[in-house]
Amino acid sequence: MTYEAEVQFKFDATYTHSYSGGFGSTIGDDDFLPEEHFLITAPAADLNAKQYFKLFEKFMLCVGMCPSSIRSGAMSLVFNDMVSEDEQRKVCKEYELTMDEDLEKKYQEWKERDAQWAKMNAHYEKNFGSEPKIKGDFVDSADGVA
Repeated sequence: MTYEAEVQFKFDATYTHSYSGGFGSTIGDDDFLPEEHFLITAPAADLNAKQYFKLFEKFMLCVGMCPSSIRSGAMSLVFNDMVSEDEQRKVCKEYELTMDEDLEKKYQEWKERDAQWAKMNAHYEKNFGSEPKIKGDFVDSADGVA
């Protein structure tokens, strides 16, 4: 048994210019297409969710949507009140995102890490920073002699 499927996104538009007034009255006829027809097709038998979204993104770009608006719309499918926090956190983990509620905790972690780094750096400078150089350890850049 064979299975074949095709998905189609279709957009048809017609435009009739009005010279009577308003915003469009100063724009000439050659600035607009009187008709537009877009048909995007793809084999759908084995498309996964990400491929469907990629296909729909192309369609939305064809009909004039802004890329940032498309991304915002896609994110709104996950980050809204109808999606459980657990599901939102799964997406955050997958894409290494931090939710606003977790920023304070992240900030405290960074402060602790910075304090540990400063402590390690001070310990190194105290114990090893003034160590005498061993012959051949470095080259004086002025004359190339150690």
